[in-house]
Amino acid sequence: MKKEGLKEIEQMLLQQGYIAEDSIIMSIFLAKTLSRPLLVEGPAGVGKTEIAKVMAKALDTDLIRLQCYEGLDATQAIYEWNYQRQLLYLKMQEQSNKTVSEKEAIIFGDDFLLKRPLLQAITHHRSPVLLIDEVDRSDEEFESFLLELLSDWQITIPEIGTINATHIPQVILTSNRVRELSEALRRRCFYLWVDYPEFDKELEIVRSKVPDIDQKLATQICAFMQEVRQMKLDKIPGVAETLDWAMALSNLHIEHLDQTIVEQTLGIVLKDWQDIRETQLSLAELMEKVGVKSKLA
Repeated sequence: MKKEGLKEIEQMLLQQGYIAEDSIIMSIFLAKTLSRPLLVEGPAGVGKTEIAKVMAKALDTDLIRLQCYEGLDATQAIYEWNYQRQLLYLKMQEQSNKTVSEKEAIIFGDDFLLKRPLLQAITHHRSPVLLIDEVDRSDEEFESFLLELLSDWQITIPEIGTINATHIPQVILTSNRVRELSEALRRRCFYLWVDYPEFDKELEIVRSKVPDIDQKLATQICAFMQEVRQMKLDKIPGVAETLDWAMALSNLHIEHLDQTIVEQTLGIVLKDWQDIRETQLSLAELMEKVGVKSKLA
C-alpha cells in the first residue's frame, strides 16, 4: 500500500510537470497521509514554493498563501475586525432596544470578521493547501501564532473563542534560512531539505519545462549552471534562473552557447552586479569547462 501511495504522489507531481526526487515524494506522501505540516528549507530558487502550487493543482483544491515578512502580525495573518462596519452598525442601533451584550454578540460575529489566510484555511469549505511562504522572514513572535494552528488545527479569537478546523489543510512552510526557526515550530512539522539539483535532474527539468529547446543548448546551459554554482557568489542562481535563461535563449532560437551570448544574457542568470563582474572575469575558464570555445580560443 505504501509503494502504491508513493507512486500515486510521483504521478501526481509528474502530471503537473514537477520532477521530484524520492525524498520529496516520501515527504509529501507522509505529510499528506498523516496530516502533518511540512517544513521545506533550502536555497532560494530550488522549487520549494512550487511544491505547494503543484500539490494544490494536483489535488484539485484551493491554494491559500501567506507571504511572510518582517513585522507580520495576527491582523494580516489570522483575522481582523471590520471596525468601520462595526461603528456604522452601532451608530444605526443607537435608538434600538438591544442590550449592550446583544450588540456585542452581533458586532463580534462572522459578519464583521475579516478572515486572513490562516483563518481562511481552517474554515474553508474543503481541505486547501496552505502555503506559509518564507516563514523565516517573519519575526520570532509571529511563530507563536502558528503553534496552536499547527498543533491542534484550531485558532483562538478572544472575542469569540476557539475555532476548530472544518477540514484540516495541507500545510507547506518554506524557509530560506534567513534566520533559525524555533524548536517549537520545527517539532510540529515534518522536515524536507531541497538543494540545488544535480546535472541530470536539472537537464530533465529544463527539457520538461522548455520542450522546444535545442538539446545541445539545454545540456550546455545546465553544465554552465553547475559550474557557476561552484563559484563564491553572493546570490547563487537556482532552478528558476536556469529555466528563465533556457526559455529566453530558446525564444531567441539559439542552438548553442557562445561567450558573446552568455555575456549579453548574464543578467537573466545573476541578480547582483558584483556576481556578474566576478563571472565575467572567469567566463573564459567557465566556457572551457562547459566545452564551449571562448573568444580567445
